Amino acid sequence: MHTFRKKYRVYVSPYDPCPPMTKKTYETPPQLYLGFQPYGLPQYSPSEALRQGTLWPALYAPYQSPYKDKYGKREADE
Repeated sequence: MHTFRKKYRVYVSPYDPCPPMTKKTYETPPQLYLGFQPYGLPQYSPSEALRQGTLWPALYAPYQSPYKDKYGKREADE
């Protein structure tokens, strides 16, 4: 499944003073995968575009915290 959130494992030194986060995540913006903007792309209405922050649904990417599950609880570091 395609996702805008990418994960990577970090190096863990044996001399780290704190328990390390073994996985980190980052988000990539949708425009990286769009290339040239095609003609006739669907558009939000002006009031909906102001709420969403973009005129085009293809460029809408809501931020979701990587540290919370879908119920709002914090997930344990794997």
